[in-house]
Amino acid sequence: MGDAIDLTGDGGVMKKIVQRSKPDAIAPSESLPLVDVHYEGTLADTGEVFDTTREDNTIFSFEIGTGSVIKAWDVALRTMKVGEVAVITCKPEYAYGSAGSPPDIPPEATLVFEVELVACRPRKGSSVSSASDERARLEELKKQRETAAAAKEEEKKKREEAKAAAAARIQAKLEAKKGKGKGKAK
Repeated sequence: MGDAIDLTGDGGVMKKIVQRSKPDAIAPSESLPLVDVHYEGTLADTGEVFDTTREDNTIFSFEIGTGSVIKAWDVALRTMKVGEVAVITCKPEYAYGSAGSPPDIPPEATLVFEVELVACRPRKGSSVSSASDERARLEELKKQRETAAAAKEEEKKKREEAKAAAAARIQAKLEAKKGKGKGKAK
C-alpha cells in the first residue's frame, strides 16, 4: 500500500502499511496503553513462521512502554491506529538480540511481523483521562444513539405506511361490495 517507513531513523524498525485504519480510529496513548493485536511472526531470511495468533484466532494483549514485548513492537504500535494492519521488520537489536531470544529464533535474526491493531484500552481500574478521548467516546455513543433512533423512526414510518395501505385495501373492498350491492337492486 505504501513505502516502508523508518520508525527509528537507523533502519532498525521499518513499517509498511498493508491496510489503513478508518480516519477516525483511535490510537494507543497514555490513557489507552493496553493493546490487543493479531500477528504472525516470520524469520526474514527463510520466511519461516515462528509465532502466530492467526491459526487459533487468539488475541495477544500487552501494555505499550513497559518492556513486556520486543522494542520494535513498543515503537511500531505507538504509530498504529485500530484497524490498521502493518508489516513490521525489525533488526536483531530491536527484536530479541543476543539476550533472551527464544530457542527457535537465532539471536542475529531479522524478524518480520504482520500486525493488526484490534483494540486500545485503558488500564484496568483507570478511567479514560484525556478530555479528547472522552469526547470521542461520548461522540461515538451519541452517533450510536442517533443511528438507533433513526432506525426506530424508520420502523415506525413503515408500520404507519403498512397500516395506511391495509386501511386503503379494506376501504376498497367495502367500496367494491357497495357497488355490487347496488347492481343487484336494479
